[in-house]
Amino acid sequence: MTVKIITDSTSDITNEITPELGITVVPLTVIFGHETFLDRVTITTDEFYHRLIYGAVWPTTTQPTPKAFADVYDNLATETEEILVITLSAKLSGTYQSAVSAKSLATKPCRVEVIDAQKVAMGLGLIVISAAKAAQNGATLDELVTLVQGAITRSHLIAYFDTLKYLAKGGRIGKAQGMLGSLLSIKPILTVKDGEVHPLTRVRSLSAGMDYIYNFVASFPQIESVAVEHTTIGDEANKLVECLSSLCPKENIYQSPVSPVIGTHSGPGALAITVLEAEKT
Repeated sequence: MTVKIITDSTSDITNEITPELGITVVPLTVIFGHETFLDRVTITTDEFYHRLIYGAVWPTTTQPTPKAFADVYDNLATETEEILVITLSAKLSGTYQSAVSAKSLATKPCRVEVIDAQKVAMGLGLIVISAAKAAQNGATLDELVTLVQGAITRSHLIAYFDTLKYLAKGGRIGKAQGMLGSLLSIKPILTVKDGEVHPLTRVRSLSAGMDYIYNFVASFPQIESVAVEHTTIGDEANKLVECLSSLCPKENIYQSPVSPVIGTHSGPGALAITVLEAEKT
């Protein structure tokens, strides 16, 4: 039986890809006051960003419950004997712990392995996609665990932010705290290292940020895949994809909007890139 792959909605894998690769996504939750929404299930990205920019209520987020994961484990246990769960960084969310706790709640026999990817957004998503493709090609659960552990070291995410106020408000700013006092004209570029946010550099404009991102991708000699994400600047994301097609075949470039849960912390005007290095042979 094929190993089933589960991830969470912060992976930003689009709904077009998940059924094709057999990936099950467990959504996190976005909360606007007394209103609760499942990430990209009961609220779309467009609806979310409209409310984020124009609404009066500041959103918050929360992880899935252990029961939410356990229900998925039991459902997939009717189709397989082995499940691999790959979650966002445990330093950024309680999602990993929920997935682990769920193992004791599941009622149907099935081996479940849970891995903290130490990443978020498509830094997580490209790892999941790589694992799902390997699973479809017949990789065992143990082989997939080894693959994912290796891919974690090969996944590199950087993100341009128009503002850090959303990241600071949500308590996810990590080692980038020192950038909060920067002049408004200076735009930060951050990365995720050892599971938490770290500062990388500063640029003066989105255009300069896109140049930095392009050069970042160009610095890798061998690339398995690339992902381009944005919150509210789709045109710029499209331009970046076109530019990157000279560095990576277009079929290996994934593009998606940043999900509502991640958008709560990144805010509008953000642009992110993830490079998954090819395995060294």
